Formats: sequence, structure tokens, C-alpha cells
Amino acid sequence: MSKYKVFVMRHGEGAWTKENRFCSWVDQRLSEDGVKEALACGHLLREAGYHLDVVFTSLLSRSIHTAWLLLEAMGQEWVPVVKSWRLNERHYGALIGLNRAEMALNHGEEQVKQWRRSYDLTPPPIDKSHPYFLEIYNDRRYSTCDISKEDLPKSESLKDVLERLQPYWDGTIVPEIKQGKSVLISGHGNSCRALLKHLQGISDADIVNVTLPTGTPILIELDENFRPTKPMQLLGDQDAIQAAIRKVEDQGKVKQTP
Repeated sequence: MSKYKVFVMRHGEGAWTKENRFCSWVDQRLSEDGVKEALACGHLLREAGYHLDVVFTSLLSRSIHTAWLLLEAMGQEWVPVVKSWRLNERHYGALIGLNRAEMALNHGEEQVKQWRRSYDLTPPPIDKSHPYFLEIYNDRRYSTCDISKEDLPKSESLKDVLERLQPYWDGTIVPEIKQGKSVLISGHGNSCRALLKHLQGISDADIVNVTLPTGTPILIELDENFRPTKPMQLLGDQDAIQAAIRKVEDQGKVKQTP
């Protein structure tokens, strides 16, 4: 029997998602479609009769903006939004800013899939010569984190994401859930995948094939020991969700010319 319900969702489509670029820790706003997705998610949850008590986001604007729009659509703007760098997207290191389809053309689709989806493969680290290095590491939002700027990651595998996320889950989010609060996590493709791997017991090999569409709420049901009582449920029109998943998967493939 389920004792707890938790909502996890990848933010709405971002500007660089639309351009098929590795966005990672570069702060990008939602695209026009991303705004629509976030609002649609809120309407979906409202029509299903759900209420939220607290929303957790990363420190990146696309995650925060998604939470604001979702709560507005639910008519629950007063609900607290709590932010942490530990829910940030995976740090893609030197790949940040590069086009996924071009990378597939140059390095092969399988290599790009491994960079994007594998559990313990770490991309080449970012260095000071990278065009987005200063933008990321001089950003004031990281000045009050529970980690020094010097110790912030320069590249991460999905395993690394889970290792920096799990203490936040255990120490901050779980206590809220245990108090009976309804929690939603507005994260990113890989911070959500890392959390789902932990909660659903997905193997290192199987997580490669887990793809999350943008702006789609996922319902997780857990028992009193925080073990899953049923498979995760992607809420909404299932045909549209499958089409959105295929769209995300195609981002890492060579672009076909007519």
C-alpha cells in the first residue's frame, strides 16, 4: 500500500533544448513552448484534484520558472518554492554549448548516447578557456551554497549527480514528505533521472534507456520505507508523452537532410 506520493518533473522546454545544445549549468530561460508545457502541467494537476505544499527546484531559471508557472496554473502561487544547487542539471563539462546532432555526426550516435544517458561515464571537464566558464563560476547564485565555488563540479556523470543529490533528498525533502506534505520536484532531465534511479531501483544498465520528456509530471508512490509500491506514472496524454520522448531521443542523432 502506498503511504507517500511525490511528483517529479523535468522543467519545460528551455531555449537551448530547442536549439539542441548541451545546456547544463548555463542559465537559460524557457522557450515559448516550455512556458506552455509548464502551464499545461499545472492545469493537469489541478484538474486531477492535486494540491501541493512545497516545491523544490534547482538554482537554474528554467527549473524555477517552471515551478512558478505550474503553481500559477494550479491557483497555488502561495506554496513555498525551495531552491538548491543539488537539484541542478548534470554538469556536462566541456560539452556545454555544443550541438548534440553535430556531436553525433562527429563522434557517432552511440558515443553521444553514452555521454547523455550512461550512469558512470564523465564527459571531459570544463576549463577556464571554455566560453561559458566565467559565466557559470562567477555567478552570484553559487556564493551562498553549502559548497565553495572552487569545489563545484567541472564535469559529472549521472552517478555524480546522484551522489550530490541524495543527501539533499534524505536530509531536506524526505522530512517534508514524512510530515504529510505534498511535494513536487521541478528538476532537470538528469537530476530527475538520478532521483528516479534511486527511488525506483533502476539498474546502472537500464538507466541508459530512461528518457524524460520536458514538462511532464511523474507520480511516484512509495511505502513507509520509501520503496516503490508501483511503477512510476507519467501523467497526461500517453501518445503525446511517447512522441515527446522520441523527440528527446532524436536530439542525439545525426540530423537527416531531406
